[in-house]
Amino acid sequence: MKTRLLRIGLIYQAGSMALVGFWAAFAPRSFYSDFPGGGRHWISADGPFNEHLVRDVGELSLALLVVLGAAAVTMAIPLVRAGLVAVIVNGGLHVLYHARHLDMFSAGDATAIMVSLGVAPVVAVVLLAMTSSKRVVIATS
Repeated sequence: MKTRLLRIGLIYQAGSMALVGFWAAFAPRSFYSDFPGGGRHWISADGPFNEHLVRDVGELSLALLVVLGAAAVTMAIPLVRAGLVAVIVNGGLHVLYHARHLDMFSAGDATAIMVSLGVAPVVAVVLLAMTSSKRVVIATS
């Protein structure tokens, strides 16, 4: 059961990276102007468009997608742990940045930003804790 939950969590993390990664890497202007969608504009509120930086975010998200995808497929504990720690570092620092730069957003958007950004590192911490249990048996088939 823990292996299944761990795999589902890794797939969730990979899916999040895929969404941001493909959008920012291949449609940087749209990502800048339209993220997260639904009429919200969270990226453009934080400064002028810089195609290079937006594409970098997308490409790095795609790199994390590769690691998380490989971890979900192989369930190799060192790879799983490395992928989850990478999510914690990336997501944790991202949350800290936004926690200091919320003044340009409405209270609703500020709350949505913090909650949406906080989910990934919190889930990664829980999943990482699951890998330390001696009862986690990773099956590769």
